[in-house]
Amino acid sequence: MKILLISSEVAPFAKTGGLADVAGSLPKALLLQGNDVRVVLPRYRNISGVDTLGDFPVQVGNRKTTCIVRTSSIEAKSEDGVRHLPVYFLDNYHYFDRDGYYGYRDEAERFSFFNRAVLNMCEHLDFIPDVVHCNDWQSGFVPLLIRELAADSPPWKDVATCYTIHNLRYQGNFPKEVLDLLGVPRRYFHPEGVEFYGQVSFMKAGIVYADVLNTVSETYSREIQTPEFGEGLDGILRKRARDLFGIVSGINYHEFDPATDPRIYKTYDSASTDRKKDNKYALQRELGLPISERPLIGMVSRLVDQKGLDILLESIHRILSMDVQFVLLGTGDPHYEGAFQSVKERYPDKTAAIIGFSGVLAQKIYAASDMFLMPSRYEPCGLGQLIAMRYGSVPIVRRTGGLQDTVLDYDADSGSGSGFVFWHYSADDLAGAVSRAVNVYNDKSAWKSLVVNVMQRDFSWNRSAALYTELYMEALARKGRLERPA
Repeated sequence: MKILLISSEVAPFAKTGGLADVAGSLPKALLLQGNDVRVVLPRYRNISGVDTLGDFPVQVGNRKTTCIVRTSSIEAKSEDGVRHLPVYFLDNYHYFDRDGYYGYRDEAERFSFFNRAVLNMCEHLDFIPDVVHCNDWQSGFVPLLIRELAADSPPWKDVATCYTIHNLRYQGNFPKEVLDLLGVPRRYFHPEGVEFYGQVSFMKAGIVYADVLNTVSETYSREIQTPEFGEGLDGILRKRARDLFGIVSGINYHEFDPATDPRIYKTYDSASTDRKKDNKYALQRELGLPISERPLIGMVSRLVDQKGLDILLESIHRILSMDVQFVLLGTGDPHYEGAFQSVKERYPDKTAAIIGFSGVLAQKIYAASDMFLMPSRYEPCGLGQLIAMRYGSVPIVRRTGGLQDTVLDYDADSGSGSGFVFWHYSADDLAGAVSRAVNVYNDKSAWKSLVVNVMQRDFSWNRSAALYTELYMEALARKGRLERPA
């Protein structure tokens, strides 16, 4: 298949969260399966080392502006060698030559330009895909624009669209005048179309007009059909329930491999888990914590409400009384940044709180920690628990979204499971899960078996990419181009 994946961020070029990891890894796996895959994103100021392919005009509202298309590639490694994934960057000085990626007052106009420019780029490069895969609100209008194009441009009538919801909370809601910027007729502005409480919703446009939809875990695909998690869109999602699928994201096993990772202190694998302790001692030294055998709990996270930080702060004194150490790396809400700094000041021998982000330090924490904490209020997929398991750090998670789909609660009688799961969103249940983990940690034989179990679980992109291929085939079947897959 010819596949174009559209994303507002793609690792390693631009990243603020898990969307970039998916957009940078899934296409590589699809490429290695034999597909013609290309990726497109805005060309932000921080992106350099790209080549210019050409330029073309883009209509934004009542004026035309120029889009310059530039290109680079991402290496896709396999046992058979290296292939190169083409990456396109849509460049416009006025919209994207800025510090940061999001949060500007003209956000609606910036991404209206991006949505229209993607389709112009396809025609400019003479690359009309079989499947266009859109991600989150920033590309939400592309399926509707393709429908509009198909009426006048025969090559587009057979193009299938897939829309992935990574986080339903961020919807791209703007005044209805944004339709004029997009060149979308006002007839679409109604409750069954793109209207959302008097505004235009990019997210809703993708949900309503894409051929198939998916989220990044099976549980989250069900959760968002409820008022609790649906963010006001649960009704339309229930209406499209037969078109909505859940596919758990994977991680890049070449990048995240404790046996070869140059960022950690000492490499190891599931047959040499004793060497993991060397990473623990080295991190303790680096962060000024006492060198100790006590369990080390790691957390690498955005510091926002979604991540369960309120119940963590409510229970932190009970957790630290269990004779553990706690290491946090993250940035976000100033309230939480200050709160964890205060915890560090109160417990200097038990806590390290690093406010900011460092990819190298994050890998050191995954490799050094005995346990990895994710007490999320909701979690569409979550990649932290997948990376943690790859590095033998046993996850402690709440039973929601992708955490529920990927972490199996430990059973002491059988020794089965891959972490410690709590159900209710409460400080008591969180502290109880940590207590269970600490008790098992004190049984060295049981703990070693658990660590080996979690390291041997497979969350590579191979399985997920195969499921996305089936999803694309389903989308093409709905266009009448293929028989429906089993």
